[in-house]
Amino acid sequence: MHGLKKSLIISAWFMFLTFPLMVIRVNTIYKTIEWRWMNLLWVGLGAFILSFVWRYLLQRRELGRAKKGSDQTASLPLAKRLAGHRHFRVAALAILATVAVVFPLVFSTYQTNIMTSTMLYVVLGLGLNIVVGLAGLLDLGYVAFYAVGAYAYALLNYHFGLGFWTVLPVGALLGALFGLMLGFPVLRLRGDYLAIVTLGFGSIIRLVLENWNEFSKGPSGISNIARPGFFGMNFTVSESVTYLYYIMLGLVLVTILVVNRLKESRIGRAWMALREDEIACQAMGIDKMKTKLLAFALGATWAGIAGVVFAAKTTFINPASFTFLESAFILSIVVLGGMGSILGVILGAFILILLPEYMRAFSEYRMLLFGAIMVLVMVFRPQGLVKFQRRHYEVKETGESEGERPAIKEAGEQA
Repeated sequence: MHGLKKSLIISAWFMFLTFPLMVIRVNTIYKTIEWRWMNLLWVGLGAFILSFVWRYLLQRRELGRAKKGSDQTASLPLAKRLAGHRHFRVAALAILATVAVVFPLVFSTYQTNIMTSTMLYVVLGLGLNIVVGLAGLLDLGYVAFYAVGAYAYALLNYHFGLGFWTVLPVGALLGALFGLMLGFPVLRLRGDYLAIVTLGFGSIIRLVLENWNEFSKGPSGISNIARPGFFGMNFTVSESVTYLYYIMLGLVLVTILVVNRLKESRIGRAWMALREDEIACQAMGIDKMKTKLLAFALGATWAGIAGVVFAAKTTFINPASFTFLESAFILSIVVLGGMGSILGVILGAFILILLPEYMRAFSEYRMLLFGAIMVLVMVFRPQGLVKFQRRHYEVKETGESEGERPAIKEAGEQA
């Protein structure tokens, strides 16, 4: 009853606030006033239902937390139990690989193009995940490295006729170089201060590209950028889209493999130590400067690669493609998916790219629905869709004699 009462009060409050906008319509030509009372009814009904559902979900979440706290031996969720089953994992990966390979052969060029864009953001999200998710360095200027890769290919192709495969490693190296350039001045910064400096770095790159007309052609951008080639073969537009899809599929697999290996490596653990407590990290003898610079350089490398692919995909770039909103969008992918989680970032990229695309049927409300879904996810899953799993080890005594070395057993992953 208490929830119903609160929902009724919120509903009445919404009706009062929206009354002038939703009910009264003044026709200045005929000097008449139209009273749309049905709109007020729908606003009240909608606010009441949403408020009630919201309270019900919050209550369920609190009950779930209380139950989890009281019952430590509760069984694992179904998804975790299935993921722990080897045969299920193999079967799921086989199905996923088959779908990924045959996708361009089954679906249209438009759908293939959308999936290529999604995979591009998967690479960007995984790159930023190194900096933000693993090392805990808030980077709001990540799009600058993306722009460096894109303009590297566009300018080298325009002036020197260099092809996609030649410029791809160059874009990665330039991204890493600019990552180091950003990393040096911010070695002593963290938190909000680091965010402001990286935001400024991203804005500087965009302003340079906008105003240095002789170098970047300014706001007009660079057009007619060559698509990726294959030993001199000429592709139609449809074939180029399919070819680029497979290139991105390969890049995504390489990125997942490299980022996963980095996460489990010594440097990956140093990043996580830096994220948890910078002072304790230093006290343990970890070189903070080297760790931060490596995080910025490796994160920027993937942005440089993605930038080259983006320029080849669109065949046209200008500074409007690399604004702060793009950085915020990539950061949203990491936060929504789960900071530090590879699977979470992949899911986040698929949701944030595909959801607005397939909600075009609700063209007037799709961004409203998109925002509402993001708010719901952040309220009920603040740690992201897939929470970062921390591996832990159990140390067990194997012998009774003094001085015998204990056995260290990997116990799995801890939420």
